[in-house]
Amino acid sequence: MMKFRFRRQGADPQREKLKQELFAFNKTVEHGFPNQPSALAFDPELRIMAIGTRSGAVKIYGTPGVEFTGLHPDTATITQIHFLPGQGRLLTLLDDSSLHLWEIVHHSGCAHLEEVLSFQLPSRPGFDSASGLPGLTRITVVLLVTAGDMAALGTEGSSVFFLDVPTLTLLEGQTLGPDEVLRSVPDDYRCGKSLGPVESLQGHLRDPTKILIGYSRGLLVIWNQAAQCADRVFLGNQQLESLCWERSGSTLVSSHSDGSYAVWSVDAGGSLATQPTVATMPYGPFPCKAINKILWRNCESGDHFIIFSGGMPRASYGDRHCVSVLRAETLVTLDFTSRIIDFFTVHSTRPEDEFDEPQALAVLLEEELVVLDLQTPGWPSVPGPYLAPLHSSAITCSAHVANVPAKLWARIVSAGEQQSPQPASSTLRWPITGGRNLAQEPSQRGLLLTGHEDGTVRFWDASGVALRPLYKLSTAGLFQTDCEHADSLAQATEDDWPPFRKVGCFDPYSDDPRLGVQKVVLCKYTARMVVAGTAGQVLVLELSDTPSEKTVSVSSVDLLQDREGFTWKGHERLSPCTGPLPWPAGFQPRVLVQCLPPAAVTAVTLHAEWSLVAFGTSHGFGLFDYQRKTPVLARCTLHPNDSLAMEGPLSRVKSLKKSLRQSFRRIRKSRVSGKKRAANANSKEANAQLAEQACPHDVEMTPVQRRIEPRSADDSLSGVVRCLYFADTFLRDAVHHGPTMWAGTNSGSVFAYALEVPTAAAGGEKQPERAVEAVLGKEVQLMHRAPVVAIAVLDGRGRPLPEPYEASRDLAQAPDMQGGHAVLIASEEQFKVFTLPKVSAKTKFKLTAHEGCRVRKVALATFASVACEDYAETCLACLTNLGDVHVFSVPGLRPQVHYPCIRKEDISGIASCVLTRHGQGFYLISPSEFERFSLSARNITEPLCSLDVSWPQDSAHASHRLRESPKLSQANGTPGIILAPQSHDGSPDPICSKRSDIQELPEAMLSPMSVDSATSADTTLDTTGDVTVEDVKDFLG
Repeated sequence: MMKFRFRRQGADPQREKLKQELFAFNKTVEHGFPNQPSALAFDPELRIMAIGTRSGAVKIYGTPGVEFTGLHPDTATITQIHFLPGQGRLLTLLDDSSLHLWEIVHHSGCAHLEEVLSFQLPSRPGFDSASGLPGLTRITVVLLVTAGDMAALGTEGSSVFFLDVPTLTLLEGQTLGPDEVLRSVPDDYRCGKSLGPVESLQGHLRDPTKILIGYSRGLLVIWNQAAQCADRVFLGNQQLESLCWERSGSTLVSSHSDGSYAVWSVDAGGSLATQPTVATMPYGPFPCKAINKILWRNCESGDHFIIFSGGMPRASYGDRHCVSVLRAETLVTLDFTSRIIDFFTVHSTRPEDEFDEPQALAVLLEEELVVLDLQTPGWPSVPGPYLAPLHSSAITCSAHVANVPAKLWARIVSAGEQQSPQPASSTLRWPITGGRNLAQEPSQRGLLLTGHEDGTVRFWDASGVALRPLYKLSTAGLFQTDCEHADSLAQATEDDWPPFRKVGCFDPYSDDPRLGVQKVVLCKYTARMVVAGTAGQVLVLELSDTPSEKTVSVSSVDLLQDREGFTWKGHERLSPCTGPLPWPAGFQPRVLVQCLPPAAVTAVTLHAEWSLVAFGTSHGFGLFDYQRKTPVLARCTLHPNDSLAMEGPLSRVKSLKKSLRQSFRRIRKSRVSGKKRAANANSKEANAQLAEQACPHDVEMTPVQRRIEPRSADDSLSGVVRCLYFADTFLRDAVHHGPTMWAGTNSGSVFAYALEVPTAAAGGEKQPERAVEAVLGKEVQLMHRAPVVAIAVLDGRGRPLPEPYEASRDLAQAPDMQGGHAVLIASEEQFKVFTLPKVSAKTKFKLTAHEGCRVRKVALATFASVACEDYAETCLACLTNLGDVHVFSVPGLRPQVHYPCIRKEDISGIASCVLTRHGQGFYLISPSEFERFSLSARNITEPLCSLDVSWPQDSAHASHRLRESPKLSQANGTPGIILAPQSHDGSPDPICSKRSDIQELPEAMLSPMSVDSATSADTTLDTTGDVTVEDVKDFLG
């Protein structure tokens, strides 16, 4: 048959303008905990906190919704951060000894973080002879003095330099070298070892002219900057790690490398002190590790706090990560599961206050942030509204639920509050409350669900900028594992020493890898949920507001169907606990369906209105009626050569066979391509010349299509079920519609089943007498055998069918059941629309042939217009293996826009991506962080906030700026740049007027047909003569 192709006409200006009002790409915010943190700071006046990372990112947090992000131009580790109190400015020190001044500036009423100045010190002595600074070496410590106008820099060469902060220039003539300090030291101390690097610089709260300097050798000096002399010298002999000056200035405390700390009296007579008033080793007498940092905080009651990190007995607990809190006779050893980066206390810093009276202790760890309430007995943890460690157990899957009903939301929040009740005596709220959140309250609630390796599912409030933890569901209690034994070992008795107390929730170790959650589905209208795992377990759960004790029904479904010649060599199934089990308030298991063989579940879907759950593995798919607790269908999808599907996920045989096969394919390809390379080069040049001569310049030619080789039917793992879908549509004939189930596999096969669902099962309490039946209706084999990624049925108007209960409860317009339905099948290589019930091809777009990429994720999304409140279009959004996002019209499959989103090398980021119903998306940029992006010009969730600073925004300072950072510099991945232009027709300001979320638009307002009109010929369309090549089997005709 002859193939016709339409040439691409010139772009329609009206359609281009409409695209700008519908689509715009923005990377908006990073949710979760910063990856590889390296520095911490707190501004007590503005009540904001900064975290620096090893990749050079600066993240500032205030009250929920107040976030600022900056990125240094060079990838270097941030070693220290220092706020200029109350000014909205901060100084960062990198591991290359460069200093950077940052400022929170306001534009159009919204604030963002900019780098203002940077300063690089010479890297070795005598580097710059003109500067006259011979002792300039690597900076070890920074202290801001005199209201932040000057900074003291301690170096490895025992020198202290002074820097003018507003201009970041060194102050000449004020350098304090080691020779000047040694003049105040006795001769016997001066001989022998050098002073070593400057380990600590501390300022006096009431007298800014005095600086406490601590050298690595152990020497402590109170230096009077005004008089240029040493007021007091303390001759310590133990290697110094940290210093803290008590608030009144009469006492100072030093910590040392041998696990001891010493208290020195400043008011004692004489300018020289040889012995401390108190010296103790808290966890002695055996050798201990160094106390890396120590804080002294006094209280009006007279019982001061001493807080320090490290100091553990080297032999027995040297591998523990601990912060010790000592007050009077009470000592608590806070035991964390990851390395301690830094910590600070929230306390009074006003000079007129006589006491510190600490309220909270914040500890930054490598994998989480923990805040403790120091005012409540027992010092309980304070739950954080953000910065929760998403990876407390490794994330294995995720899903997004939009427009959650208010009643379900309140029930989930209530269940979460019952999980972690706060002490009645605790009155402390989250202490980091700086700034103002200017974003509008979200009009709808969004849930982000994450499944984890330890069998938990966590619920997150993804409605705004701050990703807030709501509730945690654990499935491990249903199975017999070793968790109970591990928990009993972790409990310490009262007589144990040190008095350890487990703090934090980061726990990367799973009791059993089979518990890992692979798929999660939630019905937001019935509060039913399906959780599927690594060992073939499929759990159906219901939300309950009260704790209960019940027995979970267990059923097995054999997906091999007694197929001969297949033996499962992977892991065993999990053993469920027998008898009634106690369940707390929240989601409680109702039915456990066990797939056999117990392979990982690869697809799952739920239809709460029909009480059906469908699930698939690498062996086949099954259908289960959880109302009657009976299996309905089991279908094996294995090919006779699918022996690798029986090896399990961790087989060495599997990986060896795969690598050998790939090696031979590469050899074959290189031989063939070598012969054709010369001929191809000549033919490409000739084709280019012919195209220029034959084609008018105002008409674009069809893009060249790549040749796609059909996949072999006996490829390994061809039976993997990739997607499952329920729909009420026409499968038997064009007159009668009814329930159907669709399944797509790795080999490009699509199975469509007609279901007989008794009407009493739909929401009724009674058990229907008649069972659900499934009859195979159609079987489609795609020509290239590309894996089927997604299936969706479109109604007579070309719109996706509503979710279960949406139409029956008048929450969405009922679908058009008069016109002909169509099914959209998205494979890794192309999108196709088939008419129903005949399953004849209607239109397609060959993505791999045109773009050279493969589909990884697909979602149907509603895009609302910025210019018109009532206009929206439903489109198909897809993410490719190259990290690009494409948007197509539905049902015409015309390309609308495409954007680079994720680096193509970031395979885990692409695999973790979740696309939402309103044109947003999430993907992991690190194990602990989700990057949020938006494809919609209107539906954008981004930080819109301001900060009240006391520093004057004068024009003189502005002249010192070196560069402006983008509003949202990304710490990882691609910088957040607006790639699509905003509308210029008087639409609202995109910075401050974009709505963070949109309400569900009525279906009457959706106009997808407008983009498929004849005037919008902006793509190449294949005629149907090239489409009807699939193998379609009709079992109902």
